[in-house]
Amino acid sequence: MAITRFSVNGTGHAVGADPSTPMLWVLRDHLGYTGTKFGCGVAQCGACTIHLNGEAIRSCQLPLDSVAGAEITTIEGLKDHGGARLQQLWADLNVPQCGYCQSGVLMAAADLLKRKPQPTDADIDEAITNICRCGTYPRIRAAIKRASLA
Repeated sequence: MAITRFSVNGTGHAVGADPSTPMLWVLRDHLGYTGTKFGCGVAQCGACTIHLNGEAIRSCQLPLDSVAGAEITTIEGLKDHGGARLQQLWADLNVPQCGYCQSGVLMAAADLLKRKPQPTDADIDEAITNICRCGTYPRIRAAIKRASLA
């Protein structure tokens, strides 16, 4: 079995696992980064969203062999990669209800704000395709809008 080397939140890792193993399971089961959640398993709900080389991507369908040499940021490292204010606003505005999906939503929101520091409502609707069963979308939008005012 080949060893795949990559970085998570600034720390180098070498993982020997089946190259087709989804990064979601590599992160959770092999490396202990459990903030990234399993939702649907087909890259639709967004609970598993991480940043791969600075871009939001759904990790449940991302095979291990596609991340060789890459830099991955998970929710555990978001505060150190420009997400501290966004995470604080999430708490201040009581965005999460059950909270299960929110790590993925935060990762998508951070990616949006990096690409479009002043997003419109349409930009938010286009970028935040994560599913929240609790329906906290108005609070998600409010937190993103407030973060864009900084």
